[in-house]
Amino acid sequence: HYFHFTLGPVQGFVAQARRTRDFWAGSFLLSWLSAVAMTAVANQKGEVIFPKVDKNYLDWVEGNGKQPAPQQGCIPNRFKGGLAKVPGDFKPELVVDSINKAWQSLAEVVWQNDLSHCPPLTHEIWERQVNHFWEISWALTENKDQSNLLDRRKNWRTYLPPEEAGVKCMMMDGWQELSGIKTPNAKGLDSFWDGIRNQGGSLKTDLREHEYLCAIAFIKRRFAYCFEDFTAEMPNGWAVHGWKVSSSVPSVAYMAAAPWLAKMLERAPEPALKNFHDAAKALTKGYGEYSTRLDCVDNALLNRDDRQLFWNTKSLDGNVFFEAALDNKNIYPDQTQAQLVKKALKKLRTEISIDPVSPFYAVLMMDGDSLGSQMSDPAKQEPISDSLNHFTQGVAEVVKKHSGFLIYAGGDDVLALLPLEFALNCAYALRQHYEESFELHGQGIVTSTLSGAIEYAHIKMPLGKILGDAHHLLDDIAKDGCGRDAIAVRVWKPGGQHLQWAMPWEKAVENGEVIIDRLARDFQKTEQETPFSNKFFFHIDERFALLQSKNAQGDIETDFEPKDIVRLIAAEYLNSGVNVKRKPKLTLSEAELEISSLIGQCFPIKRTLSKEDKVSFFNRSYLCTDAVQFIRFLAQKGVERG
Repeated sequence: HYFHFTLGPVQGFVAQARRTRDFWAGSFLLSWLSAVAMTAVANQKGEVIFPKVDKNYLDWVEGNGKQPAPQQGCIPNRFKGGLAKVPGDFKPELVVDSINKAWQSLAEVVWQNDLSHCPPLTHEIWERQVNHFWEISWALTENKDQSNLLDRRKNWRTYLPPEEAGVKCMMMDGWQELSGIKTPNAKGLDSFWDGIRNQGGSLKTDLREHEYLCAIAFIKRRFAYCFEDFTAEMPNGWAVHGWKVSSSVPSVAYMAAAPWLAKMLERAPEPALKNFHDAAKALTKGYGEYSTRLDCVDNALLNRDDRQLFWNTKSLDGNVFFEAALDNKNIYPDQTQAQLVKKALKKLRTEISIDPVSPFYAVLMMDGDSLGSQMSDPAKQEPISDSLNHFTQGVAEVVKKHSGFLIYAGGDDVLALLPLEFALNCAYALRQHYEESFELHGQGIVTSTLSGAIEYAHIKMPLGKILGDAHHLLDDIAKDGCGRDAIAVRVWKPGGQHLQWAMPWEKAVENGEVIIDRLARDFQKTEQETPFSNKFFFHIDERFALLQSKNAQGDIETDFEPKDIVRLIAAEYLNSGVNVKRKPKLTLSEAELEISSLIGQCFPIKRTLSKEDKVSFFNRSYLCTDAVQFIRFLAQKGVERG
């Protein structure tokens, strides 16, 4: 027999987050509970055949870990286990009971650590939410290829979450916050939550003023402080364990500021830096990013003689590097001190001639293409599992090299936070690593590609909204819209979506470089060196906004043929001043050739795959000026300049 299992809700647990740490915690806990399920299968003499999971992770779950303890989620919430020789002895209920016991025991430790003084009503809400959150579905089949039985089981929809009254949680939509107050009452809510915050320690910083959470959100926020010493007996006579995990996850502000901070630390004179550091430390009363390690920042410190001051400066809260945040009394109520920090920041910037910090960071989500259809073939299951295991083990290093923070890497899924500058190249490096993994372990019978979605978001945008949108961008734009093996991006400014661009990987890369990224670097060059000007980009956008229109279905229409569009842009290129100091002067045909890489990224392309697995590309006949805006955005890092 074969055991099929899934644990949810996934998106409702992971993506609903107010801080990056909530985002990480949801992914980590979901992986940990999936590992509990796998261990419960193994303890009944079952063997999980897909996905193949790093043994080190499962060793830590049972308290036997020898290698470095896992710090990210890396186990899918859905798996299929081939059971042992006596399938009649297997009890699926023991797997379900193990998950519930592990979750409820961890919740109890968090309750005792932080909330044991709370009134009975709060405990009643806590118990109700903890005991009725997870939706667990399973199926037993006689054959490996009956995996659709699990989907049919899930379609029964027998899971009914409890009715939730009162004021709702600010993180987890629809769940009641823990005070139990029936109607919105700011004074009563603040009285309850201030009582929790004022216990001191990390609670003071973990719970912002006027932040009200349900039990599920509170566990996500606080479990890391209890996890190292956690252990609980499981129904089948084994014990589940936790281990030391870092409660420090880089904030979106710090992630956005990281490349700027690295440059500042390389150039800053000590007197100006000390003035800024001391003022910021007095404002924040601590080092909120002390444990954050991003390669670009750490590398900037390698050549400094006196590293302590610089190390302390790089450990400051991310918001202190942004003038707009310093002006926000909701972030920094002590505006007198905040303005001293702002003054010191301006002086530091002037002394080292550095641009303002970019307020944008990136969320990268990636997913393998067309694996589900191949998994139904028993001969392909082992090479797929081996390939994905090899891929997963290398993801963390790729993300680290690009100064990112890995949230999750399990199977063919990746989720990471990155600075704006490095996201595109990180996505391409992961795509290359994915293909190499299948070349090494696919045994010549399995192939797969990797699609990606990058959300470039302003730090003021709600994190939950960005995470939720990433799934749509990946599934509907990169996969369905571009035909898979593609990259899709969106840029979000405080007013909403600013642009969207997508391209199959094969057309987005040239000579091992992401073309858009190379064009953005060209755009950053001095006026004498760059082949493109801001005026040229602006005029392309302006002209084609007039020459193209959307029909009733939202599709773009134009009366121009692609060759005419290319000639119009080439003529605009010649008019942009490119020939002013050039001898001999560019001709129109030569101009067309010089802008060919740019034009190639402006015409939307869809990838198609025939029944014989032959790839072809369909070029649409209109111009996507969002590609031009995207180049300008990357070059200027989202910082508007006059």
